[in-house]
Amino acid sequence: MENPLLNSCNLSDDDLRAALEEMKAYVDVTEEDLKKIYEMALRHAQERVAFQMPVREVMTKNVVTIHRHEDLHEAARLLSEHRISGMPVVDDDNRVIGVVSEADVLTLAGMKREHTFKDILRNILGEPVPARKTGSKVEDVMSFPPITAKADDDIGEVANILDERRIKRLPVVDDEGKLVGIIARADIVRAIGKSRKVG
Repeated sequence: MENPLLNSCNLSDDDLRAALEEMKAYVDVTEEDLKKIYEMALRHAQERVAFQMPVREVMTKNVVTIHRHEDLHEAARLLSEHRISGMPVVDDDNRVIGVVSEADVLTLAGMKREHTFKDILRNILGEPVPARKTGSKVEDVMSFPPITAKADDDIGEVANILDERRIKRLPVVDDEGKLVGIIARADIVRAIGKSRKVG
């Protein structure tokens, strides 16, 4: 639990000297070293607390979405108009069924999505290589099943998923899979930045 007193107090050299004396043991550090250790520890504590913040506190609630049967031209228009690089694909009940990105839409321009290094390894190991995506509808090129987050998840968990999967955002869903928001790398960075300012 974060101690607000730690964030508000200014340590003096006398405080540190008194703390060293209270230990009643020889510690081979100077007051200046101890001050640096304290500041670093406080920064790590603030970042840890920030990463324990629930997704609901930093997610964007007004989300640009598209339906699976929409044309890729409409997907391209929405991505461009809202200056985003990806968006959730939802069904008629607002359940997230996939994600469509700029890379998916680039199939419109005839840019074929090449197989990844992971695909090549799968082929070497005798596994089938996924076919290249083609088509004119969102459902033809969207990524599915979607990787999602819950509103109560810690942003630290989401940050790990984004890093491991090398993606920029996750749709946030309720227990029924219905869209309630979206969380992006930028949201997490902002949350950590705010926690550092507060400290």
